[in-house]
Parts: sequence; C-alpha cells; structure tokens
Amino acid sequence: MSGPRMQAAIFDAPGAIRIADAPKPTPGPSEALVRVKAAGLCAGDLYIFTGKNPYVSYPRIGCHEIAGVVEAYGAGASGPAVGSRVVVDPFIGCGRCYPCRIGKRNCCANLQIVGVHREGGFADYVSAPATNLVPVPDSLIDFEAAFAEPVAIGVQGCRRGEVTADDTVLVLGAGPIGLAIVEVARARGAKVYATDLSAERLTTAADLGATPVAGGAGLLERVMEITNGEGMPVVMEATGAVAAMEQTIDLVASGGRIVILGLVKKGTGVTLPGLDFTRKEVTIHGSRASVDCFPEALDLLASGKIHYPKIASSFALGEAPAVFARLADNPMALHKAVFIPEAA
Repeated sequence: MSGPRMQAAIFDAPGAIRIADAPKPTPGPSEALVRVKAAGLCAGDLYIFTGKNPYVSYPRIGCHEIAGVVEAYGAGASGPAVGSRVVVDPFIGCGRCYPCRIGKRNCCANLQIVGVHREGGFADYVSAPATNLVPVPDSLIDFEAAFAEPVAIGVQGCRRGEVTADDTVLVLGAGPIGLAIVEVARARGAKVYATDLSAERLTTAADLGATPVAGGAGLLERVMEITNGEGMPVVMEATGAVAAMEQTIDLVASGGRIVILGLVKKGTGVTLPGLDFTRKEVTIHGSRASVDCFPEALDLLASGKIHYPKIASSFALGEAPAVFARLADNPMALHKAVFIPEAA
C-alpha cells in the first residue's frame, strides 16, 4: 500500500467490477500523467464486464474515452502545458511495423489500447504517451470532450467512405457508433438514412437528423424504393452482424462505397457474391477506430454540429458497478454513460 493512491473502478473478472483504492500511476519516459475529469463508457468496456473482450487481461481499469487535465510529465516527455485540458487518444502504435510506417498506427501489429492492454480512465488518474494527448477547445466542457473518441470513429469511417455533401449515406445500426457516423456524415452535408431493428434507436437517430428506415425483412425493398432502384451511394455498417455485412453489397449502388465498422468474432466468415465485385465495381473499406481524427472530432463538438452529448447520462465513478450491471441486463437502458471521478 506504499506510494500515492487513487480511486478506481477495477474489473476483477467477467461480471465483477469494484470501486477500490489503487496505485496512482507514475508517468514513464515519454509519458504524461492526466487527472481524469470525464470517462465515457463504451461497448468495449461492457464487453470487458461481460467477458466478451478477447484482448483484455484481468484485473484491469477500463475506459478509453478520456478527458482530463495534464498533471505531470515523465522523463524526456513534453506536450501541452501542465494544467492544460486534453483528451487521450487511446491507440498506441509501436512505430516500427508496416501499418505504423504508412501512418496507420490504429492497425499496428503490436497495438496497445489504453483501458484494454494497460490501465484506463475509470480512475482519478491515467498515464499515456505524451504524443497521444490532444488539446481541448476552451468552449467544450469535460463531459463533452469525452465524446472525442467515439466521434473520431465516425470521422474515420466517413474519411474511409470519402463522404461529401453530394452523397446519400445509409447507416446500418443506430447504436453509439452508428449515431456518431450519422452526425459526422450530416456535418459533412450528406443526406443520411439510418436503419436498426430497434424502434427506440431509430427514434434517436431521427432526433439527430437521420431519416429512419425500418430494419429487418423488406429493408432492401424499402431502400430501392427510396433510391428509385439505384441503391445507396455509401453504406456504412455499424452493427457487427454478419447478415448486415452480407446485405451491404445488395444495398449499395453500382460504383458506390461500403465501409465496415462492425466487429465479428475472430474466425467468423462473411459471404459476399463475387460477381458483384466487378458487376457493381463496388469499393469495400474496413474502418478501425481512428487515426489522427481527434482534432476534427473536437472541432465538430465545439462547433455544435454534434448533439450526441445531449442524450448522454452522467454518473459518479462510484456508481460504475450499478451502471455496468444495468447495461449488462439491458444494453439499451442508456444511450451513453459518462463517469465523473470524485477527484475531478
């Protein structure tokens, strides 16, 4: 129990999370210590709680959606001034592998993620590479800044799909990532449709400016009616469902773009009709997290074009066990939860 301590929410095992005293991190060489002011709960954190995250080891302090204040730097590190408000880009590349060498550190062969491979932001303090800190505009409060990471995923997806104001976009899935895509695509001026099996989620997508399209049986016919038989120029898949991924090729227009953001279990196959690769000359992109998208995400949040924070809920960090239990029982019980450490 020697050394500085802090409060943290710790995942001990699947289904087990507790609020406990933990060692305060010491920033290593090239690292920064950040005092956490707001910590967003992501589906990845819920997967840690339910035992579905294949990359995590227990015990672990989760959370990779972090806004805070620079507290100190380790040896040889520099960045935003101590006392500056920042968000933490949680993806840490090795800098040596092929993806890192071509600027795709989000696909690093030796990737580390804050809150998964190393301790995260469900705590009073977190350490991270100084190069992963991004300054927060003065107009954003900490609660809003914590949305930079999910919004950055929307930015990455729209970059991969080359979404412009001339496009019509169909977003499959109106969960947290789907909603981020809806807002970023609309901020780019695109006409956006969203579909989901949940009527409640579709209502939320409509509140954020998307035109809702009922999911399930008959979706293809509804999309063809909307597009006069052409299909959608851009289809963004954010469900993680194999059936949805397979249907993208039917939903997309000839010459259009498909972006797959959803995740399936390792080893799971997705079948697409081979002839349509050439017949439609369709472009299919994967999109993983984000790279160099945090500044644009923060600018979008500061501009007021992103309304996602307005439908989120704030909780004290001490409420984390109850919130995780509630979401494990019903993942749609909350649109989004953000924890505020007591030391904030």
